[in-house]
Formats: sequence, structure tokens, C-alpha cells
Amino acid sequence: MSTTAVGLEEAVLDAAARLYVWALKDIPQDLRDALAAASERETSVTGIRVLETIRRNVEIADEQQNLVCQDTGIAVYYCRVGERFPLHPAGIYRALKAGTERATVEHPLRSNTVHTLTRENTGANVGYRVPIVHWDFVPGWDGLDVKCVPKGSGSENMTFLKMLVPADGVNGIKRFVLASIVEAGGKPCPPGIVGVGIGGSADYALHLAKEAIARPVGTRNPDPLVAQLEDELYGLLNETGIGPMGLGGDVTVLQCHIEHADTHMTLNPVAVNYQCWAARRASAHIAADGTVEYDREF
Repeated sequence: MSTTAVGLEEAVLDAAARLYVWALKDIPQDLRDALAAASERETSVTGIRVLETIRRNVEIADEQQNLVCQDTGIAVYYCRVGERFPLHPAGIYRALKAGTERATVEHPLRSNTVHTLTRENTGANVGYRVPIVHWDFVPGWDGLDVKCVPKGSGSENMTFLKMLVPADGVNGIKRFVLASIVEAGGKPCPPGIVGVGIGGSADYALHLAKEAIARPVGTRNPDPLVAQLEDELYGLLNETGIGPMGLGGDVTVLQCHIEHADTHMTLNPVAVNYQCWAARRASAHIAADGTVEYDREF
């Protein structure tokens, strides 16, 4: 391995260790703003108290430099890799795994990763195929963007997939999303972000739903038809009356985001992934020379 690659791998490792802890401690400003707006919009006495408690929780985490939620989640990274970035993806993955382990040991963080069958803990939030990394490759670019999105089990358990058919149409999508959130109720710690993935194949629809929850709160899909559906679902979901923590109220979701892909003529897969109010994410850009710039959203 070249000296440049060794230095870059160390830079990515350091970035991953910082991003994992940072995401768990410091929720993004767009989420803070959404929680503040939810407090102003809520009319239920119980809902107002729940939202006040959530916001106080965030303030205490800031004051004490502590975790926003005790569930440190499963480590998930999104990587945009430039074609000309000098470090091979195998080296990037090695660094992300080592960085996750370092953050867990040095902070320390609760280790959640277990063997699927034996349930034996596999180490410092790492294990077989963990952390989970999603890749996107960019032609003609020499940089690397990394986003860490730790995902707690309470919200991740509220994930749904349905293979709709074209005849179900847009109304079929709405019915499925609404039914999913009603079934979830208070279990995923609402209000949160509802991510919807439409199209592609079954597995890709689920991936798109996860991408959707990692967007800044309130951003809209560039396709105007999809953006319109985001607005419609956002309104419908807040009419369910589930409210903060499922105790009733006006604010059931902070936002609904949709990502989509073209699909087969006889398919229409739809996936729903929920992100709780502690919608944690942190991003960094690593240049080809190893320079790291934090808080650069992508």
C-alpha cells in the first residue's frame, strides 16, 4: 500500500470515529428546528408536554456533551466515492470498521451488534458485514463524502415492504404508507421522519426508504410529482392523531421524504422506513490529500 493510501486510510478512520460519536450527541439544526415547529403546532396538552421533554432531552445532551439517546444503534455509513479518490473501497471499508470500533471503545458507547442466531455480542459495534456501508461512485471526481446515520432498533423495527401492482396506483401507495404508520403507532418514538422508497426492486425500494430518512428535514424530491406526494402524505400522516409518543395529538411525523427509481412495467414495490425523533446523522468530506471537512451535507 502506498504512503498516500496509508495516510488516507487513517484519515477516514479518524473521520468515522468522530462521525459516529458526533451523530449520537449532536442532532442536526434542521431537526431541532422541526421539533421547535412541532411544539408550536401541537395543541394536545399531553403532546405539548412530550415535545417539551424531547427538546429538554436535547438541551441536556448539549450541556453535558452526552448522547441524545442511549440506543447507539447499528452503524450505517453512506459513501460517495470519487473515481479518482486514491484509496480503494476495500481500504475505506477497513477504515470505517476500525473507526466504529475505536469510537465505541474510547467513548465508550453501548455495543449493540450480535450474531443473528446466537445473539452473542460480536464486539465494539462491529461484526460480520457490520458496519453497513452503502456506496455511490462519482465519475471524474477525486473526493470522498461519508455520512454516518446510526439507526436505533425501535424505529428500524418499524420497517414495511409491500409489492404493489401498477393497478394500485398512487392511492395504493398512500393507503400502504398510512396503514404502516398506523400499525407502528407509538412504538418508533414519534414524531419522526417517514422515509418512503418507491420503485426499483424489492431490495432497492427498502434502500431508497433508508436514503429518504437521511435527508435534511423538509427537503423535497426534485421530481415535482414525487414532491407533491411527499406533501400529501405529510398532511395525511398528521391527520392520524397518533401524536407524540403515540399518546395522541396533531404532530405524528416531522416530515415525509420519498426517494424513487424507475421499475419493471408489472412492478410497484413500496417500502416504508421510520426514523424516530432522534434522527441522528453527521457528514464529512475527505479530500484526496487527506484533508477532512466536517458538517458538509450531501
